[in-house]
Amino acid sequence: MTEQPHPTRATEAFFGRRKGKPLRERQAEGMATLLPALKLDIETPVQRLADLFPEPVERLRLEIGFGGGEHLVHRAQENPTTGFIGVEPFVNSMAKLLSRVGELGLNNVRVYDDDATEVLDWLPEASLDQIDLLYPDPWPKRKHWKRRFVSAVNLDRFARVLKPGGHFCFASDIDTYVNWTLLHCAGHPALEWTAGNASDWLTPFAGWPGTRYEAKARREGRSSAYLTFRRV
Repeated sequence: MTEQPHPTRATEAFFGRRKGKPLRERQAEGMATLLPALKLDIETPVQRLADLFPEPVERLRLEIGFGGGEHLVHRAQENPTTGFIGVEPFVNSMAKLLSRVGELGLNNVRVYDDDATEVLDWLPEASLDQIDLLYPDPWPKRKHWKRRFVSAVNLDRFARVLKPGGHFCFASDIDTYVNWTLLHCAGHPALEWTAGNASDWLTPFAGWPGTRYEAKARREGRSSAYLTFRRV
């Protein structure tokens, strides 16, 4: 099922179907118990994002469309003093992440199971240290390019919520989307590409665990680009 654009938002439908195979019993339990406990309440204004977490956090990071959750879980384990917000509308992916969060007892993860633009509009200004957009849906048909998450209006959202010096990290194996992202970010006054040479964007991010999407790209003979932009 494809989300219908909200009439008051200057955005398109950034994701497609919401659910795949039936959830396993353990996954369904996680959705019933952990999702209500960890889901952001975007109807309630928040002044300090750090207050969303039970233990003190030094940095705040948002991952948009976390897929199977491998990267988010890896980073949350690796950085226990960073608070992570993961946004993913696909039910099966959310269920997988919550299962891992429950198994590992991670207390530095919060989630949202709908449109990431709602979260971006709710977040306080200059509240995030990093935004990750990793292997997003490339919407390969030209007529669907307007649905790509990287857009002028969403880069404005990124610029509003990123702290000065914060980073927007993007990864994709689709050349047209990589070029699209470079062009859009080059045209945004608040973002600058940090690459100094080709190896900077051909080398995975520090501590990169890899993802199943990346593995699939490798099997199909596609290389990836890893782009980092700084909020100026």
